[in-house]
Amino acid sequence: MIRRREFLVSSLAMLGAGVPAGSAFAQAKDFPNRPIRMIVPFAAGGGVDVFARLLGEKLKEIKGYTVVVENRGGANGSVGGMAVKQSDADGYTVLFSAATHLMAQQVMKNAPYDPIADFTPIARVGEAPMLLVMSPNLPQKTIAEIVADARKQPDKWTFATAALGAPGHLATIAFNKLAGVNIMIVPYRGTAPGLTDVAAGNVQLMIDPVLALLPMARGGQVKGVAVTSAKRTPLAPEIPTAAESGLPGLEHATWYGVWGPKGVPGDVVATLNAAINEAIKALSQEGRLAKLGIEAVAETPAQFMDFARKDLARNTELLKAANFEKV
Repeated sequence: MIRRREFLVSSLAMLGAGVPAGSAFAQAKDFPNRPIRMIVPFAAGGGVDVFARLLGEKLKEIKGYTVVVENRGGANGSVGGMAVKQSDADGYTVLFSAATHLMAQQVMKNAPYDPIADFTPIARVGEAPMLLVMSPNLPQKTIAEIVADARKQPDKWTFATAALGAPGHLATIAFNKLAGVNIMIVPYRGTAPGLTDVAAGNVQLMIDPVLALLPMARGGQVKGVAVTSAKRTPLAPEIPTAAESGLPGLEHATWYGVWGPKGVPGDVVATLNAAINEAIKALSQEGRLAKLGIEAVAETPAQFMDFARKDLARNTELLKAANFEKV
């Protein structure tokens, strides 16, 4: 009798254990059946935020997903990153960030997470070249002329950068390395204040995404010197590449991706990846990404992970070569 009772208890326990598994399977199969929270770790209105909202709208239009974009800025993007890291790994909270996300441990002494090990790569969605701009009152027109003068008068030149570890900061380090100069780099709290100082002549140079700098370059408040891509951007075909302007090898792009917390089920990741890739393709075909200076990217989660590891390795070497000290 005891054995029979033990058998029954054991069988019921196994059956009970199977219920959540079946429930989880049903949830994955029906994903998504409620709103998805997309956290942007920067302020509203910036380039990352604009792209995230475009993606959210297109996912609603073509897939019926409800995507709620939430801005959680601060601490070089790590405030938003932590919000995603600490969320349930069910695919209903994701991070939409720029390449800056990868650099947390390289630029912060007490980074709150490992940007690769603590997250699930879902989709890399786009990349964009950057633009080198210069104060309007300076006579130089090309990178070659800037470098020549910086070698003679190094104290005369300073770079502004929007954030440590940001693509613009890394491209600036690469500029110094390739040009054989050591122009001082001054970090700002975002693109706007740095760009304002370049326009005023308080600092002379800045590299940041084309979308952020082009309006002031077109308006004449700063000089658009070169783009950091292998070919000219359709957004500003009149601006030469860095190679055309005198600095071959300066090819750096910012990129954007969607991450989940660690442990998101594979079938949920696959569902999100397919939906996001479809939405990005539609945005590209409509020309809406080109208006932002963004080229569409469609990759599998595995390809995204491989890209992220290689990008992190390259950027880590750049910081090391520049003797960068964490803050």
